[in-house]
Amino acid sequence: MSSLSALVNVHEKGQFGDFEGKDDKNLLSITESTNLLIVQIVQYKSSSLSLDNMQIDGLNLRDNPSLVSSNDSTRILWNGPRNWLLVSNKHDLLKEIEQKFNENEFAVTDISHSKAIIEIEGKEAKEILKKGCPFNFGELEKNQCLNSTYNGMSVTIDMLNDDPDKFRIFGLRSFGESLYHSITDASLEFGYIAK
Repeated sequence: MSSLSALVNVHEKGQFGDFEGKDDKNLLSITESTNLLIVQIVQYKSSSLSLDNMQIDGLNLRDNPSLVSSNDSTRILWNGPRNWLLVSNKHDLLKEIEQKFNENEFAVTDISHSKAIIEIEGKEAKEILKKGCPFNFGELEKNQCLNSTYNGMSVTIDMLNDDPDKFRIFGLRSFGESLYHSITDASLEFGYIAK
């Protein structure tokens, strides 16, 4: 069974806003990320299991606020105490996770189809996020993440890169179109390419 993208009805490819006379590399880039495995992993409070040797795709679950463990295909975002969000293009990792994480110690939930995922890249990307999110983005660095709101919608923001700035923004699928419009409206003054 195939699923429809969360933004299939609103994400149109092209150039928008104040793009005239600007080189494409100086415009913001906005894309929808699709076909990613997204798994929430929560360790129960009653669990005394050590996380030291627990790895997924060669990455450790780190219980450090805002930190992201990553490799070329997988990112593990700290989502709260004993709570992580795994994002990967390797869909077969779900079987590995279910085998390694005992249901008496962990809650493992595949939430791949419940999120709208927007990527924004460019030197003004932080400015776009500042317009709707009450966070000091001057403090955010590559491989850090945060949970907050964007124009009243609950989001998780993952900083993928810092040269140029690149962010992945996760929102509930039900608010996906509103989140997309908020981000693209905020991007119009700089000009952007929707890919």
